[in-house]
Amino acid sequence: MTRRPASVTVRVPAKVNVQLAVGGPRPDGFHDLANVFLAVGLYDEVTVAPAEELRITVAGPDAGQVPADASNLAARAAVALAARHGLEPRVHIHIVKHIPVAGGMAGGSADAAGALVACDALWGTGASREELLAICAELGSDVPFSLVGGAALGRGRGELLEPLETGGTFHWVFAVADGGLSTPEVYRECDRLRGDTAVPEPEASPALIEALRTGDAVALAASLANDLQPAALSLRPSLAATLAAGTEAGALAALVSGSGPTTAFLAKDAESAQAVAGALAASGTCRAVRVTTGPAQGATLL
Repeated sequence: MTRRPASVTVRVPAKVNVQLAVGGPRPDGFHDLANVFLAVGLYDEVTVAPAEELRITVAGPDAGQVPADASNLAARAAVALAARHGLEPRVHIHIVKHIPVAGGMAGGSADAAGALVACDALWGTGASREELLAICAELGSDVPFSLVGGAALGRGRGELLEPLETGGTFHWVFAVADGGLSTPEVYRECDRLRGDTAVPEPEASPALIEALRTGDAVALAASLANDLQPAALSLRPSLAATLAAGTEAGALAALVSGSGPTTAFLAKDAESAQAVAGALAASGTCRAVRVTTGPAQGATLL
């Protein structure tokens, strides 16, 4: 009989959307996307251990903003996997947060992917990659990518993934804003701002995909795009000052990450990234600054 581990820890990365092309609203309320994800080296760690009942605890910056109940995506992941295998989700899930909360970097989605991989290992369910990805897609549009990592094009509402080649390391600086932004609210604002304008089918930029493949930061900077950025700026006008501060400090490009309010700055190299980070920290336009690189591995057992 195989001995079950006493606990399992999984590390999961944040993401930045290097392109987020948003179609018009669908009948189900979602939007079709061409969503180019890049995993970056900011990580949450999710540890699971047997318990009398499903329990969630959270530590790290902004832990108080994370729900520690059954509504947490990590808890829902454990419940979904247990239900498929006829198990009771009696597990303690402990999340150590380093990904900004409600910041457009898929922290909650990362925790769900981490919990799924960790519970699979703890319970010995032997779920296939396809089964795990199917559960991820049920949980949320960004969850499958958190499992996979690297770089990928997400279609549908972002859950249908096509891996993309990356040819180098990209240097990023992230400016964390005060408070979060609600993703549904940002999409609603996007629809409101567009009004009756015809919205084209979302398509990934061939130039951007080529820049990822060759590792060309200058070419990638020229292709970065986020259709949700006008909506995020409309709801949080102060982000414009953050974007300007990073650009003036020498970032190759600046954009709102996903639905925001975290802003992302692509730098030429490690030295330039440190200079941009220093200027942002001194600018008084953000709460915290994080420097890292991408691509990063997806959910990984430690």
